[in-house]
Amino acid sequence: MKNVAIYARVSTHEQDPDMQLMALRDYAKKRDFHIFNEYVDIISGKTETRENYDRLFANVRKRKIDIVLVWRFDRFARSTKALIIALDEFSGLGVDFISYQENIDTTSPLGRAVFTIIAAIAEFEKDMIVQRVKAGLEKAKSKGQQLGRRPITEDQQTTIHSLRSKGLSIRQIAKKEKLSVGVVSKYLKVAA
Repeated sequence: MKNVAIYARVSTHEQDPDMQLMALRDYAKKRDFHIFNEYVDIISGKTETRENYDRLFANVRKRKIDIVLVWRFDRFARSTKALIIALDEFSGLGVDFISYQENIDTTSPLGRAVFTIIAAIAEFEKDMIVQRVKAGLEKAKSKGQQLGRRPITEDQQTTIHSLRSKGLSIRQIAKKEKLSVGVVSKYLKVAA
C-alpha cells in the first residue's frame, strides 16, 4: 500500500479547506492509498514560506511519502515554475504527483506524458523569455543606448581617491558620495 500525502491550501481563515480534504480523502480511499498525513496551509499562495508545505517536502525528502495528492495546481504551487521545480524534485525522489481537479496523475503513463508536455512548455516559455531579453539588449546596443550602470564622473573618481588617501573606509566614502560600496570598491581597485 502506497503512502499518500494530502496537501490542501486556502488563502484566508474565512475559507474552509474541508471541501478539498473530503474529496482527496475519498479519492485516496478509492485508490487504496494509505494516508500518511494531511498538510493544510491557510495562507496566500504567493507567500514564500508555508509551514505545512515545507513539512510536506521534508517528509518527501525523507522518503516517507510515495504520492503527493493535491486539489489543484494553484492550491499547491505559487507559479508554473514552482510547480515544475517541485515535480522535478518529486520525480528525482521517485514520488508521484496527483492533481485531483486537473486529472494529472504521474502514477499512470498518460499522466507522466502530460507532465512531460507541461515541463517542455515551461522550458520553451523560459527559452523564449531569454531570447526576447537578448534581442532587446542587442536592439538597445545597436541604438547606442547605455546598458548597465553609467560610469561615475572623473570628478567623483578623484574625490573617491582623495577621501581614501585621507583614511576613510570604503563604506564611509560610499555614504558620503551617495554611491554603493561596490562602485567605490570597483574604482579603487581599477586605480590600484
